[in-house]
Amino acid sequence: MTRACLDKQPNEVAAMFDKVAARYDITNDVLSLGQSRLWRREVARAVDARPGERVLDLAAGTGTSSVPFATAGAYTVPCDFSLGMLREGKKREPWMPFTAGDATRLPFADDAFDAVTISFGLRNVQDTGAALREMLRVTKPGGRVVICEFSHPTWAPLRTVYTEYLMRALPPVAEAVSSNPEAYVYLAESIRAWPDQPGLARGLQDAGWGRVAWRDLTGGIVALHRGFAP
Repeated sequence: MTRACLDKQPNEVAAMFDKVAARYDITNDVLSLGQSRLWRREVARAVDARPGERVLDLAAGTGTSSVPFATAGAYTVPCDFSLGMLREGKKREPWMPFTAGDATRLPFADDAFDAVTISFGLRNVQDTGAALREMLRVTKPGGRVVICEFSHPTWAPLRTVYTEYLMRALPPVAEAVSSNPEAYVYLAESIRAWPDQPGLARGLQDAGWGRVAWRDLTGGIVALHRGFAP
C-alpha cells in the first residue's frame, strides 16, 4: 500500500463508500470478528439519547448506528457524504431523515442538536479540526459529542497482532466478502495513520470542546472519546 491511498479527494472517498454500501454492515461484522455490534452498543450508552432530544449521527452510512438513538425517543438525523450509503439506508429505514452533508460544512443551524456522534468516520474527513469545530457549532451549550474510532491498542503484544491483521489478513478477507476490497485497503492504511487516544483528545480540546475524556474498548483497538460544549 502506498501513501497515495490516503491522499484521495473527498469525492473519491465517497465513491468508494458508494460501492460498498449494499454489503457494508455485514462486511464490518465479519472484519471486526463480531465486535462492531458491541462497539455500537457502547456508543448508544455513551450518547444516552433521551426522548425529545435531537441527535446528529455523522458518517451514519446506512443508518444502522442511528436506530438506537431513534428507538430511545430522540429525533435522530443520520448524515453522510456518500449518496450510495444514504440511498441504501433509505431503502432499509424509509422513516428516518437521511441527510447528505460534509462534516466540515454541516448543513445545520448553530446550536441545533443536543448530541453529535460519529463512529468510524472521522478518519475519512480531510480536515479533522474543521469537522470537530463544526460539530461544536451545531451542538447546544452543554450538549455532548461522542466519537467512536479505531485507535491504538495499549498492550504491546496486542498492538503487534492487530497491526499484522490490518496489513495482512484484512485485505484478503475484504476481497472475499466485500464488493469493493480497495475501500478496505484504504481503511486499513487510514487506521494505522490515525492519532492515538491522547492525540484525538487534544484535537477535541483545540476545537473548543470541554471535559474531554476517553475509554478504551477491546484493549484500545477502538476508543470512545467524549466532550461537552461550553
